[in-house]
Amino acid sequence: MDKIKDALTLTLITLIAGVLLGGVYELTKEPIAQRKIEANAKAYQMVLPEAVEFRADESLSAKVAVSDSLLRQSDLAMEQVNVDNAVYGYDGTGAFAGLIVEVTSKDGYGGAIQLAVGIREEGAAKVVSGIDFLEINETAGLGMKAVEPAFKEQFQDKQVEHFELTKDGAVEEYQIDALSGATRTSNAVTNAVNGALYFAQESALKQ
Repeated sequence: MDKIKDALTLTLITLIAGVLLGGVYELTKEPIAQRKIEANAKAYQMVLPEAVEFRADESLSAKVAVSDSLLRQSDLAMEQVNVDNAVYGYDGTGAFAGLIVEVTSKDGYGGAIQLAVGIREEGAAKVVSGIDFLEINETAGLGMKAVEPAFKEQFQDKQVEHFELTKDGAVEEYQIDALSGATRTSNAVTNAVNGALYFAQESALKQ
């Protein structure tokens, strides 16, 4: 009898703890999301200059939660790419300006490379408005050249289905010149941007 009583007591305690933890999560998830936006606001502004305000969205967060399986459905090489977060951007009038996607490639030479990618709509098309780095630890003088405008701006204001890396000089809109001596870094960044773009294309920017 005592064993049954103890088991019931333990079950009740577990249920109460679960309810309390769930309540704490609901209370804290919005402030946590807002702090993340504030921390990365400078990068967001750089990649989506039209936007002055950035907001988290529950339906968008739900899409991020299932994005891994979405990316694996693509024919592109995105096995090492993960969408970490996404927020909507709005201009000074409150009008929708575009989407910010935080995306990580785990295939950098020096480890994970995390980007903020801005994507806006032009009619039915998705346009990459810019990229900026949230985390990168590549080799100085080689892979770290990815943070320089000459490399980053290759992605800017491009309306393409996806990007492809080239070592022979970019001649097409979708081609990206690889950094000399840092092909792996270049490839990781390109795959990450493709992941963000594919997420936007398949999940739609705004419902």
